[in-house]
Amino acid sequence: MSETPTERGSLADFQSALDFVCALRNAGSKFSLDRIRKFAEAFGNPHLKYPVIHVAGTNGKGSVCAMIERILRAGGAKTGMFTSPHLVNIGERVQINRRELSRAEILLRIRSLREIADKIFDPSDRAAYPSFFEYMTLLAFCAFAEAKVDAAVVEVGLGGRLDSTNIVSPDICAITSIGLDHTALLGGTCEKIAAEKAGIIKKSVPVVCGFVPDSAFGVIRARAEEVGAPFYDVRDYFPDENSLPETSLFGKFQRRNAAVALLCARVLRGRADRGGSAKIFSILDESSARRALLDVSWPARWQKIPLANGSTLILDSSHNEEGARTLECNLRSLGGEKPVIAVGVLGEERAVPLFKVISKYAKKILLLVPREPRALNFEALKKCVGDCGVPIEECEVGEVFRPGRRCPYVGAGETIVSTGSIYLAGEVLAALSGATPDGLSDRI
Repeated sequence: MSETPTERGSLADFQSALDFVCALRNAGSKFSLDRIRKFAEAFGNPHLKYPVIHVAGTNGKGSVCAMIERILRAGGAKTGMFTSPHLVNIGERVQINRRELSRAEILLRIRSLREIADKIFDPSDRAAYPSFFEYMTLLAFCAFAEAKVDAAVVEVGLGGRLDSTNIVSPDICAITSIGLDHTALLGGTCEKIAAEKAGIIKKSVPVVCGFVPDSAFGVIRARAEEVGAPFYDVRDYFPDENSLPETSLFGKFQRRNAAVALLCARVLRGRADRGGSAKIFSILDESSARRALLDVSWPARWQKIPLANGSTLILDSSHNEEGARTLECNLRSLGGEKPVIAVGVLGEERAVPLFKVISKYAKKILLLVPREPRALNFEALKKCVGDCGVPIEECEVGEVFRPGRRCPYVGAGETIVSTGSIYLAGEVLAALSGATPDGLSDRI
């Protein structure tokens, strides 16, 4: 018989708390709002105690969250930000003024959550007990309430309609992009996926729609009209590439994300005169917001990292068909000598479009297998890449990326690009610093 959460003993230290919540992933994803609503109610509904910006999308939602957070903080707001997954430290998921929660804070909060959860749920019933992601969601909501943040930026974990974050009462929603990803859970067409993402749209709450396919756009707009949500199409405000705002994050795709973030700031500023908690948005102004977009930090999004021998690592997390298009634009921008490209992917449907791009721009491909149950093994990766005419080598992450920012596969002046799964990006960062990531995966 598998262990129930309460059979894992007391949470004496951070590692035992981490083991406890990570074990909750074994029950899989649980798409329902019933548990999180009951869980949050037991803590006084902390998510209703501050303004919320709720962000969904296939790609770009984490970047948009980081941009909106930076805009708010530049205006003087105390911010909370909840994103997923983490790269190395689980505290990355829950940040206050971009300071991630410490291990001590996480330990105390998981203890507090578990004490109540074991009373109001049956710990022996895995289907009824809160999931890993529900624990982390409520942990964030409680941390933000206790810190008395002025506003929280909350990223959807997966989908939107039944995501645990969708119990918030937001001041604005944003949908960054729509592409084919997580199709087994969200549906196999852009329209079906858009319907799930549009599930975050609430009555009378403005929604900003990013650069999405026309078929998805119609679904999102119809949902906004159905519930009476003011609808803002980013293309009406940023009609061409020249009009897109500049940002410190690299590439055209990030400038599109910046447009979504900036439009959210404009809409929030325009609603500040409604009073109540919304008055905090009166601090927002166009010039400050644009300056803030030039000072955004968000790791593993075409992040350039100098290595010890004078070579350069570009750490990326393009992991699906839509991401492959962005990856191609970014690889094309390198020019000159082709880079070595290291790649690890979760799922064939993601790997095939990535390898179509990678094989055109790599002088050598290093196949990696992230320590994640859904990661493709070497045989599956080789099947996806096919006969591409590029040298291929099977490697371990620790062989390619070593402590002290060392990489023996490139020399001075050369470039290695690591792309694919976000979990791989976390393992690469950990390997370069000699650290071990907190947990190796999560279902959502």
